[in-house]
Amino acid sequence: MHGAALDRESIRQLIESPGEGAAPLVEGFLNLDEQLQPNGIDISLGAVSGFASAGAMGRDNRDRQVSKTVQISFDSDDWVTLAPGHYLVAFNEVVNIPLDLMALGLPRSSLLRSGVNLPTAVWDAGYRGRSQALLSVNNPDGYRVQKGARLLQLVFFHLAGPVQQGYAGRYQDEGK
Repeated sequence: MHGAALDRESIRQLIESPGEGAAPLVEGFLNLDEQLQPNGIDISLGAVSGFASAGAMGRDNRDRQVSKTVQISFDSDDWVTLAPGHYLVAFNEVVNIPLDLMALGLPRSSLLRSGVNLPTAVWDAGYRGRSQALLSVNNPDGYRVQKGARLLQLVFFHLAGPVQQGYAGRYQDEGK
């Protein structure tokens, strides 16, 4: 069904039995049964970095400059305490989106209830990689997060038909 979100069992099927020559929809998950949700899959925190330089976005991709980052270490119990501010987070899971799907990522509601947001971009048809997102700590008291915590729910949608050309940008195969 075009435009319909995939349910838990459809996602499980595309992970466990993706079909001839296809990569699993999601790889590197920590616990599939815990991460699968009725309408998506939770993806988990792999790393946190702070921003260390300015970035730039021009009209042409040649004028795009991504900010430099510095990885923040987890403590001995795999926790990190974040002051109010913005951080780049990398996820544990690798996503392999076929040409007839796309995905949107939404923060888990527990983040929002603690003054933390996780704005994301679109996961285009044909994208493969270990994605990153912006973690914005708006709580004046900061926020603690543990490595492996489920932060984001990816919701997959059927397209009207497969795209002829999938994602082919600079982030293809990132973090793999």
